[in-house]
Amino acid sequence: MTNERLPSDISREMEVQLEHLQNNIAKLQLSVKEKDCCILHEFEELNKLFKHIHNRTATYYLQLYLEPYTEFMDTLTTACQQLSEKRHGALIAVKRENPIESLVHSGIPLHAKLSSSLLEAVFYPGNPLHDGGIIIEKDTIISAGNIFPTSLYYNGKEKEKLGTRHRAAIGLSEVSDAMILVVSEETGRISFALEGNLYPIQPGLS
Repeated sequence: MTNERLPSDISREMEVQLEHLQNNIAKLQLSVKEKDCCILHEFEELNKLFKHIHNRTATYYLQLYLEPYTEFMDTLTTACQQLSEKRHGALIAVKRENPIESLVHSGIPLHAKLSSSLLEAVFYPGNPLHDGGIIIEKDTIISAGNIFPTSLYYNGKEKEKLGTRHRAAIGLSEVSDAMILVVSEETGRISFALEGNLYPIQPGLS
C-alpha cells in the first residue's frame, strides 16, 4: 500500500484519544480492587471509546483506498451497513487500476448503476446471485454472482476458521489491486481485503 501514514491532524487526534483510553483503563485497573459495585458501566464506556477510535481510523482508510476509484463510497458504506444490520452476507470487489474480469468466473453481466438498494437486493438471501461476488467499476455494477479465487493460507496459517466470503475476498486481493468489501453473514462484521490482508471496518453485531 502507498501513503499509509496517517495525516498529522488525524495522527494527533488518535494520540489524544488513545491516551484518554489508556488513562481510563488505568483508572479501571485501580478500581477493580476497590469497587464493591458492578463495573460493567466502565467497561461499556471503554468499549464505546475504542469503537470511536477504530471507526475514525477505518473511515480514513476507506476514503484513501476507495475515493480515487468511485464517487459512490457513501453508497457502498451505506449498503454494507444495512446488510450488516440484517446479517446478510456480501462480497463486493471495487476495481482500481487493473482489470480483474479474467480472475473471476461465472459472473452474470448487469451493467447497472450502483445503488444501495440494488446491492441489498442482490445479496438478499434466496436471490440466485447472493452467494457470489459483485464487481464494481466507478459508478457501475459490472456483474454479480462471480466466483472469486481463494487461497488456503492467510498470514502463514490455514484459513479454515475464515468463512467462504472472507477467503474469496483475500484470494482476489492476493492476485489483483482490487479492494474487496465483505460482510459476514454470521456476525454482521464488515471488513475489507487489500493486497492479501483482511482489515476490520466494523465489529460484529453479536
